[in-house]
Amino acid sequence: MSDLNTAGATFNGLVDLAAALVGGKALATSDDFFAEMQNLLLPGRAVFIPGKFTERGKWMDGWESRRKRGSGHDWCLVALGVPGSVSAFDIDTQHFVGNHPAFASVDGLFAPSDTPLPQLLAAPFQELLPQVPLLPNAQNLFVASTSPIVSHLRLNIFPDGGVARFRAYGKVSATWAAPRLDALSATHVPPGCFDLAALENGALALACSDAHFGGMNNLLLPGRAENMGSGWETRRRRGPGSDWILIRLGTRGAPSVLEIDTSHFKGNFPDRCAVEVIDAPGARPTDLMESTAWQPLLGETKLAADTRHFFARELSGGLSATHVRLRIFPDGGVSRLRVWGSVRD
Repeated sequence: MSDLNTAGATFNGLVDLAAALVGGKALATSDDFFAEMQNLLLPGRAVFIPGKFTERGKWMDGWESRRKRGSGHDWCLVALGVPGSVSAFDIDTQHFVGNHPAFASVDGLFAPSDTPLPQLLAAPFQELLPQVPLLPNAQNLFVASTSPIVSHLRLNIFPDGGVARFRAYGKVSATWAAPRLDALSATHVPPGCFDLAALENGALALACSDAHFGGMNNLLLPGRAENMGSGWETRRRRGPGSDWILIRLGTRGAPSVLEIDTSHFKGNFPDRCAVEVIDAPGARPTDLMESTAWQPLLGETKLAADTRHFFARELSGGLSATHVRLRIFPDGGVSRLRVWGSVRD
């Protein structure tokens, strides 16, 4: 395997609304003869495996249509994992050399999640990115020409070819739908609570001491982590101190239950944790990091390996919060953080 699946350029402070990890799906395409459309939304950069072929041709880690012999162009319809306003795109043609599209454009629309596919295909789309030229084997980064709230995107390629990954970076437009609780969560989370720290509710990780092995926003992803790689993990601390992560909640709220999930972290889970909150709407990350107004929500508490921990009675009551800070002692990995509570204006 050549060209390791390393991280590429990204847009800090924005969320990839189309990512498979947040629920993004490729719904339909004009053609994916050589490589299927769902590859577009997979995490990480694409890989290339020399000598790997399928019955249809060279195996490629991306979406690739056949050579178009008539008029028109190819396209792929994507349902965003969460609706939002898209600010930037990454149309990544990594490993597509000689078979990448010459041009691309992106359209968007907003539609309810249960809209039938034929209605989506027939709906009027709004142009978000006019036709732009693409380079081969490159992250092609573009700023959206307009940023309305959308739920679906259509990636158009001219006339045909292959795209390795498609990213749509923007800000979540939270719908605050009733949370989907599994059997264990349902025994701990009272009715009327929302996950204030969910990415799909507009929460965002702003800063951390370290994220060497796993990105900050992994903590806030929907669902359970599949493995250690989809959690937040720091490197081994060799000096004094502890690691931390600062999260802006989706809205001001009153936390009542915390879930700190160390699933998959067995020899590298934190020994202890603590959680603090602050009520500071619009505060800058640097101001929050220096503030002395943080209040303890959960005191320093022991953690166990590969365990979903729920805390309710242990929490300080009556606190309003716009941000939380999770401290881990001294280092390690956490799969998910849930901050269950009520919304406050």
